[in-house]
Amino acid sequence: MPRVLSVLAVLVPICAVLYACRSFIPVFDLVASLPLTWPLAVHPDLENAQHGYDDSSEPSGQQVFDTIQKASHNQEHIRPAAGSNLQGFVEGQFTRRIVAVGDLHGDLPNAQQVLEMAGVVDEHGNWSGGVDFFVQTGDIIDRGDDTIKLYDWMDKLRDQAHAVGGTVMSHLGNHEWMNAIGDWRYVYPSEIKTFGSVGARQKMLSTGRIGRAWAANYTTASRLPLHPSLGPPNTDYKPSVSASSLSHAAISFVHGGLAPNYPELTPFPSRINELSGSLLYKLQHRIQPPPHPPNPYPGLPHDTTQAEHRMYDSDGPVWYRGWALDPEQEVCIKVDAVLQKTGTRRMIMGHTPDFQKIVSRCGGKIIIIDTGISHAYGGALSALEITYSLTPFTDASGEKKWHEREVVKALYVGHEVLIADDKREVVGDFA
Repeated sequence: MPRVLSVLAVLVPICAVLYACRSFIPVFDLVASLPLTWPLAVHPDLENAQHGYDDSSEPSGQQVFDTIQKASHNQEHIRPAAGSNLQGFVEGQFTRRIVAVGDLHGDLPNAQQVLEMAGVVDEHGNWSGGVDFFVQTGDIIDRGDDTIKLYDWMDKLRDQAHAVGGTVMSHLGNHEWMNAIGDWRYVYPSEIKTFGSVGARQKMLSTGRIGRAWAANYTTASRLPLHPSLGPPNTDYKPSVSASSLSHAAISFVHGGLAPNYPELTPFPSRINELSGSLLYKLQHRIQPPPHPPNPYPGLPHDTTQAEHRMYDSDGPVWYRGWALDPEQEVCIKVDAVLQKTGTRRMIMGHTPDFQKIVSRCGGKIIIIDTGISHAYGGALSALEITYSLTPFTDASGEKKWHEREVVKALYVGHEVLIADDKREVVGDFA
C-alpha cells in the first residue's frame, strides 16, 4: 500500500501539469480531435457477438481522423463571439434564425449549457424566443442517466416555443431506434434505475410518455424551408416548382445521412417518415422482447416490410456514415444529386462525432454536428446557427429584387466559426 501511494504521489502532479499545459503540446490536440472508433454504435447486422463487435468493420481511428481533418478544411478562421442577428434591418426584410444541435446522450447539464449558449433557452432552461426553429438531430438516449429529464425538457420547450410562434423539430437517432427494438447494448445500468426497472423502462419507451412523444413529435427526416413561401416545415419538395428562384432554399436534417443510393429519397421527407412511422408503430405495439444483452438480439418485427428494413439498414438515414467518413472528392461528386432530389441546399446530420468541432464538407453542403456534447465523450459543446434573410431592393432599372443571404456558423463556448456566408440576388414575389 505505501508503494502504491508513493507512485500516486508522483503521477498525480505530473498528470496535473500535463493537463494544465495541454494547449501548448500539439499531441494533446491531436488526441482530443481523434474520433475514437470504440464509442461509435455499430449496426446490429455488423455485430460479431452478443456483447461486442469486430472493429475491423469500422474504419480505424486514424482513418476517421484523416477523413474528418480533410472535411474541416472548408471552415474559416475562428472569430470572437458576436451577436447572432444580421445587422441593418430593412423594412420588408424577412429573417429566420435556426439553431441545430447534435447528439446529447443522457447529459442534461451539458445540453442546457449548449442551448443557453446558442440563445435557445434562458438561464432557467426556458424557451428564450431568440430563435425561430430549434432542431435536434437525435440520440438523446443512452450513455448517460438523464434520459427522462431530457425528453421531458424537450416536450416543455416544444410547448413553450409553440406558444410564442417558435418551433422545436426533433429526430429519432439510431439510439432511439435501438431502444425501441430492444437493442440495449449502450444502456447504462444506472440509467435503467432512473426508470425503476427494466419493465418500466420498456413500457415508457413503447406506450408510455416517451414512446408517445416519439410517435407524435419525432421524425426520422425533415426538410426545413428557409422562407415561408416554400411552405411549413416538412413540406415535400415538388420538382414542379423548381422554376422558383427559391425552390431549393431549404435544409435537410437526419440523424445519420441520406445515402446517394438510398431508394426512398422521394418524395422528401414524407416517404422516409411514412416508413419510420409504420415501423415505430409495429415496434411499440408488439410484446416487448427481453432486452439484448444479455438476451439474443430481437430484430425487427416479423411483418416488417422490405422498405422498412432498408430504412433501418446501415445505408439508411438512421445509420449511414458515408457523408462523414468517405473521401472528400468522392462525397463532393455525389452530394449535388441528393440535394437536387430532396430540394435542399445543405444536409445536416449528427451520428458520427468529431470531438473538437462541427465538420463542414463541400463548401458547407454537408455539415456534421455531432461533437460529443455528452460527458460520456467529453467533446466540444457546440451548436449550429443558420441566419437567413431576404431583403427587398430596387435596381437601377426600377425592378424590384431581393438580396438573399444565408450565414452559417458553428457556435462554441466563447467563440464561433464561420462556415458559410452565401449571398445572391433573386427575383420573385416573396412579400
